Amino acid sequence: MTPGPSTVASPWFVRPPAAGHAARIFGLPFAGSGASAFSAWPAVLGDAEFCPVQFPGRENRLAHPHYGTYDHLAAGLAEALRPHLGEPYALFGHCAGALPAYETVLKLAEAGLPAPACLFVSGQPAPHDAAGDRMLAMGEAELRAEVEAFLRGRGIEPRPDMVDLGLAVLLRDHAAAAAYRRTEPVAVPCPVVVLHWRDDPDVGLDRLQGWRRYADSVDFVSVDGGHYDFMDAPDELRDVLTRWR
Repeated sequence: MTPGPSTVASPWFVRPPAAGHAARIFGLPFAGSGASAFSAWPAVLGDAEFCPVQFPGRENRLAHPHYGTYDHLAAGLAEALRPHLGEPYALFGHCAGALPAYETVLKLAEAGLPAPACLFVSGQPAPHDAAGDRMLAMGEAELRAEVEAFLRGRGIEPRPDMVDLGLAVLLRDHAAAAAYRRTEPVAVPCPVVVLHWRDDPDVGLDRLQGWRRYADSVDFVSVDGGHYDFMDAPDELRDVLTRWR
């Protein structure tokens, strides 16, 4: 039996999931980022409330211990989701955020909790292909350059203190990603929608095909934009996220 909504605010959500919505979409950010990756997203998509997830060890949870491994992250998130599964829901994970999203679905299934109506994975190869991520071969200096390039790409001048903080989060997330291994696919009990960004130079449609082995129903959708354009919640992406029920 799924408990009713909790009245206690959870640190996992930047705003408590609210009553009165027909459905919910929980958004998981990419490595090195937090719930602010979704700051430009509307609070409601169609009739579904959008709920950004805040991982421990960043932004308003900077004082919380880092999650360490995707297994631990998924276990914590599954427990945090438990009071909010009374309505149809979906999980959306971008880039490395898609991997703990997938693992969370497995944790929910193990606990006998309601499965999501859909798992959206965006710009991320399947779990058994995740070790091929180019960033996993980078050292600290290269990762610092990635943080600076990301900030400049968002129109932000990268101050040294800002870069240091972003790099500290990224290094811990990077270690968790490097330690993650799933050599054999385990299917989830829900449809999977794989989002391909047409202008992403690193994750082409061919690199996403491994997801075919992770559910009975797997659809591929190509949308205009580059790897980080999901942050602007473009109309084409919104349309995909409102067609899942």
